[in-house]
Amino acid sequence: MIRRGDRARRGAVLLVLAILHFGLRPWLGEGRAAPDFLLLALVVYAIGARPGAGAIAGFLVGLLSDALRPVAFGSAMLAYAVVGYLAAWGKAVFFAENAAVAAAFFFGSVVVRDVLVLVWGGGASGSGLLIQLAVWTPLQGFTTALVGLGVRYVFRRWLGLKLAG
Repeated sequence: MIRRGDRARRGAVLLVLAILHFGLRPWLGEGRAAPDFLLLALVVYAIGARPGAGAIAGFLVGLLSDALRPVAFGSAMLAYAVVGYLAAWGKAVFFAENAAVAAAFFFGSVVVRDVLVLVWGGGASGSGLLIQLAVWTPLQGFTTALVGLGVRYVFRRWLGLKLAG
């Protein structure tokens, strides 16, 4: 059971990540390689939630993402909902206190989200799809995983993590 103070601290971490997404990310150069702070916030939330709550949070994050880039409206909502569900379900199977597992969660969530958005949204085809999945997705997954590990370390007490490895 999560106490009220723990919820407030977890909410503050999620708010900081959302602010970083809209305040810092545009300054990091090429957006396709910059860490995805919203996805990171979703995974941090979903790891501590039930699968249904993770899916709902993913749906809401996807709605926000689709509202900002309405090219293929709905594809991000579905993709983020799947990522939120899988991250919450994965916490039950794996132990996300391990740094390598957490980095894999963050990296894998970027890959799953990009594949689903591209497939459902039809955002790229042919060589554009190949370049996106072979170059930009792994690069963004790597930067998101690095930032995610930093967030876990800096806010470990606020998130109630017992870091191992």
